[in-house]
Amino acid sequence: MMRRDLLQIPIVRSALVNRWPQLILRTIALSGFIFAIVTGLIGTSVGSHSFGIVFVWIAWWAVLMLIAVPFLGRGWCSICPIPIPGEWLQNGAVLGPQKKGLGLNRKWPKRLRNIWMQNMAFTLVALFSVVVLTQPSVTGIVLLAFLVIAIATSAIFERRVFCRYLCPVGGFIGLYSQLAPVEVRVKDIAVCAAHTEKTCYTGSANGYGCPWLVFPGTLTKNTYCGTCLECVRTCSQDNIAFNVRAFGADLKQPAGRKLDEAFKAFIMLGAAMIYSAVLLGPWGALKSAAYGVGTTPWLIYALSFLASIFVVLPGFFLVTVAIGNALSKSKETLKKTFIAFAYTLVPLGLAAWIAFSISFVFTNVSYLWPVMSDPLGQGWNLFGAANAAWTPYLTSIVPLLQTIVLLGGLAWASITARRIAAEKQSGRSATLQALPVMSFCLIVTIGLMGLLIA
Repeated sequence: MMRRDLLQIPIVRSALVNRWPQLILRTIALSGFIFAIVTGLIGTSVGSHSFGIVFVWIAWWAVLMLIAVPFLGRGWCSICPIPIPGEWLQNGAVLGPQKKGLGLNRKWPKRLRNIWMQNMAFTLVALFSVVVLTQPSVTGIVLLAFLVIAIATSAIFERRVFCRYLCPVGGFIGLYSQLAPVEVRVKDIAVCAAHTEKTCYTGSANGYGCPWLVFPGTLTKNTYCGTCLECVRTCSQDNIAFNVRAFGADLKQPAGRKLDEAFKAFIMLGAAMIYSAVLLGPWGALKSAAYGVGTTPWLIYALSFLASIFVVLPGFFLVTVAIGNALSKSKETLKKTFIAFAYTLVPLGLAAWIAFSISFVFTNVSYLWPVMSDPLGQGWNLFGAANAAWTPYLTSIVPLLQTIVLLGGLAWASITARRIAAEKQSGRSATLQALPVMSFCLIVTIGLMGLLIA
């Protein structure tokens, strides 16, 4: 598929470059986020009737995993409410660019310029996920903590350090944004090389320097681009494109593969499998263990969770990669091959999350209607739906949709494995190297089908 620059369409360019549409969406998102915090802290204690629980973990999650991430990549990050107050204070402006703001504007430590802290943050949230997803007060505290940490980070460090290096949500959005059919890229690298001012990175009278600390001229994948389009506003050479492209184009880029990203793939895939077992499975004891924070069963659950995503899953994958190297007589180091093939788990992991979300969302989305009528759980009936009964939707076709998604993810992962093997080898050797990884993906897919569909 040929890339097409959407900024060449005047009405699209006007909508994306103008700051007002983005500000309106950000303000709506921030208002909803703050309301979710308030309702979590002072509203009803019943999770299924809490605005914070239902709108964040069902409605927002559905939009994020079923629409935003697969089709817009980091599009959500461009309007995410969490960094907005800190960014406004840091910039000294809500709308206009290049004002004198507050903050120490310090550099983020070099040794922490990776996503390991994001990996740890997501893992920490995931360990307590059952409690967060069911207790409104805990949801309120967690969301408030995200907001406070983001503001504090903006007060100390430059630009969107929280988003780039700390945000647990941003970590997995960045990983799966590699599959999205949109991208921000430069049109001509030579133009960037000749333009000494680099206003896309440093900023100008028209906008801020890249909030994500990314120089657009070096972008080869979506992982660290927040799609805020500040670079479009500040590039004096009109050298930035917002392209529609083929799905998964970034997976074809061998450059920039790293161990921290590889482990993010294992964390996300493992978490999807565990969430499927805990939240959708029939095992009451497992759900009770995940819910009983601080108890002995929970400690066993937590240790099993950590062992699964950091030892068992990557360990089995390492064995399959080693077998592939042996069969193909590859001369690459096992570490380098392990990191490269870990990217086959990106489409597989996204398919797992979509399949999980299809079941979770359509089972619980009917909770929206009474919550909209009574957002604080105070006996209101604003829209006449406060007493609407819980009703799971699309129960007859959910298994079929999940099967299609999981098989699609398996096929995509297998094609990616073969392509990665072909980067260094050809013909039969590439096939032999990829086959064990494909087998790993098949086994994981069968396991997910057993958890979600059987």
